[in-house]
Amino acid sequence: MAQRKSKASDKSNEIIDVVEVKGSQVNKPNFFEHNQKNISYLIIGLGILATLYFAYKYLYVGPREKEAVNAMYKAEDQFSKDSFALALENPGGGFDGFLGIIDNYSGTKTANLAKYYAGVSYLNLGKYTEAVEYLEDYSAPDEVTSIMKSGALGDAHSELGDKEKANSYYKKAAGSENELLTPYYLNKLAMLYYSEGKSKEALEQLEIIKNKYPESTESKEAEKLLARLQ
Repeated sequence: MAQRKSKASDKSNEIIDVVEVKGSQVNKPNFFEHNQKNISYLIIGLGILATLYFAYKYLYVGPREKEAVNAMYKAEDQFSKDSFALALENPGGGFDGFLGIIDNYSGTKTANLAKYYAGVSYLNLGKYTEAVEYLEDYSAPDEVTSIMKSGALGDAHSELGDKEKANSYYKKAAGSENELLTPYYLNKLAMLYYSEGKSKEALEQLEIIKNKYPESTESKEAEKLLARLQ
């Protein structure tokens, strides 16, 4: 009888323990229930931010982008005619020049492109400090424009007499495997070395042009220079 009572007592204790465990789980506060109000505010806030973003992008930036494209075509036309001063400020017909596009349509892709045009325009006008300023501010969206930006910065710094920076930018421009642009900037790098009296380094660049880009325009010039330097 005592043994049966002991077993019954043990079983009763097990039941009590289970009830206590379940009770502790029930009474333990649920994270989501406890923070329901804060989570709701967060979701609403994210929804508002998403709405504002899409409204800004499609109702504000989109229309301004179209306006900027239409406004810049005259400046691009003057640029194509090498009328760089007009392209910068007064392309005619009441249209904005590149500087006006940058100021009036900031935040658009067109205004960003206008910075590249402005930099190259200043470069051709011999205003190298201004060229560097606008080119550095230009955000290149792809590899080709990145190469051209680096090359133009190399030209500007070379004209400013900063051969070290020019060298760095020409190397960057020539670093990509682009059949058209790489030999062009390798040649510029070779000429920079040559102007500094670094014939060995100049020869190395010319050899790369001759061997890797034999069909390029620069290859024939490289062969002539190699014959002279060797």
